[in-house]
Amino acid sequence: MREQSINNSRQETINWEKVEHYLRSEVPDLPKGNMEIKQFSEGYSNLTYLLRIGDWEAVVRRPPFGYVPPKAHDMKREHRILTKVHPVFPLAPKPYLYCDDPEVMDKHFYVMEKKEGVVVDDELPAEYKDKENAGQLISTNVINTLVSLQSIDYKEADLQDLGKPRGYLERQVHGWIKRYERADTEDKPQVKDLEQWLIDHLPPERETTIVHNDFKLNNMVLDADDPGKTQGILDWELSTIGDPFTDLGSTIAYWAESDDPDIGISRVTDQSGFYSRREFLEEYATKSGRDLSDIHYYTAFGFYKLAGILQQLYHRWKIGEIEDSRFKTLNTSIANLLEMAENARRRRIV
Repeated sequence: MREQSINNSRQETINWEKVEHYLRSEVPDLPKGNMEIKQFSEGYSNLTYLLRIGDWEAVVRRPPFGYVPPKAHDMKREHRILTKVHPVFPLAPKPYLYCDDPEVMDKHFYVMEKKEGVVVDDELPAEYKDKENAGQLISTNVINTLVSLQSIDYKEADLQDLGKPRGYLERQVHGWIKRYERADTEDKPQVKDLEQWLIDHLPPERETTIVHNDFKLNNMVLDADDPGKTQGILDWELSTIGDPFTDLGSTIAYWAESDDPDIGISRVTDQSGFYSRREFLEEYATKSGRDLSDIHYYTAFGFYKLAGILQQLYHRWKIGEIEDSRFKTLNTSIANLLEMAENARRRRIV
């Protein structure tokens, strides 16, 4: 029986023989031979695996092991989103199948196409290190791809049921405040002041577009030969329709600069050649034609959301629900993110 262990004290496993048997019953003309499995770099969220049978390759996405909060890590919704978005935005992977049979796997999962290329995480891949302008090409590429996604007519693409755009930002703000409060482990008075400011200074609703909700560089698959070309966009679990500036604010929050404090996530954009946040926003404004007069708000909210994500993980680690040693120092990263949110609020960052 072929199983893959996860590196923690519980040694949780997936029975890949059952998965292979299921795939062969659902996917026509799979090649003969054993299925090879490789886990991609383990992040803080869903688990992703590469499957290979002969010359056939695909990717499996599933929730993490252990307890999963209600409505979190919804693979069924992500599969449905890709089914609708892929035809109008081919950078979204094509979904192949969805399965929620506990006899096949302990958690529901889906299988999608593998996008060929490279993912830029905490350093430039070897393919790009000889390219003098790689940072600039990647910076421009991220902007162009985000603008392209936001240019899709979601009504014409029949994506209206992805979300409720009216009041989207207000719901996002209140929702993240509630998440932070539920996961809070330390008394930080400055958080309450920031949260009240976010509530009191909501920008007006101007436009509705597709919102990826986790748009960042390491969710992009870039062409191995050309860093200025995108081959795929990953992680559509939280996608919806709503305010396009929420994606922009989150992208800027992830877009590190050289003097940033540690925030516990991969960073490469602080290296020479990449755009600064200000340069990024200037080019985005030119290419999108959008007014960025409220971008300090969306950037502050982007940092606050990222702090909230890490706070949820830190809370789960602190109460012993998860045992990943990477989470032990997240409280420092959270404090730094809240300080950056405050600086963005006061227009000291952008």
